[in-house]
Amino acid sequence: MLTLASKLKREEGVRAGRTSAGSNEASHRVSIRDRLLIKDVSELEANLPNTCKVTFPDENKLCHFQLAVSPDEGYYLGGKFQFEIEVPEAYNMVPPRVKCLTRIWHPNIAETGEICLSLLREHSIDGTGWAPTRTLKDVVWGLNSLFTDLLNFDDPLNIEAAEHHLRDK
Repeated sequence: MLTLASKLKREEGVRAGRTSAGSNEASHRVSIRDRLLIKDVSELEANLPNTCKVTFPDENKLCHFQLAVSPDEGYYLGGKFQFEIEVPEAYNMVPPRVKCLTRIWHPNIAETGEICLSLLREHSIDGTGWAPTRTLKDVVWGLNSLFTDLLNFDDPLNIEAAEHHLRDK
């Protein structure tokens, strides 16, 4: 799975074997994001909720992946919801961009796929937003929780869905 990690190790080995004269370090630099992603993806795979499945369309691009959430309880039991996660170059100073690809009637997910989840906010007054100490594991667990304990009808993104739920559960 972690082909990028293998590639980084190979490049470091090649660089260590070269003399400093004539080596072109700039062409072999790996971004901080990519180094963090190797660690984050390993941690994520070891701690993935049993209701979630992560897939990488390109195993060499850890910055772009999809998440499938299949809730095993609550209102959305039996559903399968797809999310697309894009990790920007400025990660971990800024949160990943997440979009729900499955059309869903949910108070915290707009019909356009936008998601209202505090840890995905770059700036948050209440301190629950994104912080450099957060990881992809936190994002996946947060998305999974949108279908159980973080289902929020009091501060919805999709007001119609929340009102509909209040009228007719």
